[in-house]
Amino acid sequence: MNENPRLPAVDRVLKQLPELIEAHGRQPVTACVRAELAAAREGAKHGLPLPDEATLLAAIRRRAADAARANLRPVFNLTGTVLHTNLGRALLSEEAIALMVEAARSPCALEYDLASGGRGDRDDLVSGLLAELVAGGSPDIAATIVNNNAAAVLLTLNALAQGKEAVVSRGELVEIGGAFRVPDVMRRAQVKLVEIGTTNRTHEKDYFDAIGPKTALLMKVHTSNYVVTGFTKSVDEQAVADIAHAAGLPFVVDLGSGTLTDFAALGLPAEPTPQQALAAGADIVTFSGDKLLGGPQAGLIVGRKDLIAKIKKNPLKRALRVGKTTLAALEATLRLYRDPDRLCQRLPTLRLLTRATSEIAALGERLLPSVQAAVGAGFVVALEDCASQIGSGALPVERLASTSLVLRSTAKKPGKALAAVEAAFRGLPQPVIGYIRDDAFRLDLRCLETKDEARFVAQLAAVKL
Repeated sequence: MNENPRLPAVDRVLKQLPELIEAHGRQPVTACVRAELAAAREGAKHGLPLPDEATLLAAIRRRAADAARANLRPVFNLTGTVLHTNLGRALLSEEAIALMVEAARSPCALEYDLASGGRGDRDDLVSGLLAELVAGGSPDIAATIVNNNAAAVLLTLNALAQGKEAVVSRGELVEIGGAFRVPDVMRRAQVKLVEIGTTNRTHEKDYFDAIGPKTALLMKVHTSNYVVTGFTKSVDEQAVADIAHAAGLPFVVDLGSGTLTDFAALGLPAEPTPQQALAAGADIVTFSGDKLLGGPQAGLIVGRKDLIAKIKKNPLKRALRVGKTTLAALEATLRLYRDPDRLCQRLPTLRLLTRATSEIAALGERLLPSVQAAVGAGFVVALEDCASQIGSGALPVERLASTSLVLRSTAKKPGKALAAVEAAFRGLPQPVIGYIRDDAFRLDLRCLETKDEARFVAQLAAVKL
């Protein structure tokens, strides 16, 4: 029985929403109807007028749309951080997306050897490509894939050094995002960490002196997310490899981000590569797939075939393995590296990192009038030079020249106005994520590509201040 005769019954409302039921299903729409009727009754208790029928139906439609909206939503990344951990890091290439969709839609030969008709190994889908790219296809080099680089380090340490010791320079005991630390990963891998040297200086003698009967491996960790400067010294990979091999020990290098191309040749700050680490004598190299490499989230382990075989036999490998869509995206990404002449055009990460400043500035000139119109007289919008960062723990000091739209409030105390405009852009159909700094709301345009310009402008009419 309807508790309030001035409000329609649930069934009566549902009869007026057939298109909503078709789109979302009867049960979800019924829940929305009940929720809006309950909200109307609660409002009436506090003296608010009951909504008319049109207002009620519009509110139900909004509630249904909100309930159906995916939690993982696309946004415009105008933060000035290209590989933003909180915004999904690398954008995938069209080739990777197409192969992921194909793998998701159809049965595929994930662990099936089409040549023999027997069971296959999912790593074989990409291990040959990785060996080709990092070591020219050397038959002595193999690879295996897990779900991220922390998993790659965990698995490698557990497989090669469980119950024994791993030697690492104190200056390389990295903490990555979310307070995950190299010493913590080692403990979980059941490996005893042997720290050598000091925070700022480590010598070859420190490695020699640390080697004992329980030593399982020597390890270097690339300090990709910080830089120690001043009175410093570290031992290069070639020297550590020589020390390890003289003692009959494997040498492991954790690159963290990892890239398969020469950044310096692209006019970007130099970053060490797996190719360089292997050439210097590393036996195992671990790195990420979703950072500088520009692929899906994955941890890549490459190196000596016998050590990779040992790593793959570890029970943790199954717990940390990746699925078919990740392998599809990774395969497509790696294939792009076979064509270096077009890599920067086809791989979004490199396209954004190498984008011409003149192109970014021209985009800003076109957008400025539309943004000014959207925010009104309460803000003055200007175009200013700025510096983007690469992000995801890679190259923490270096910056890339860029251009920002800068919104400054005309109010004497701009704090509330800036918070409001930041929230308004974040509340757009495709949220726009910028940042507030120095009494201004800033939109770094490096990651807004020309192909998305029209879509960005079209939704500015929805800015509500």
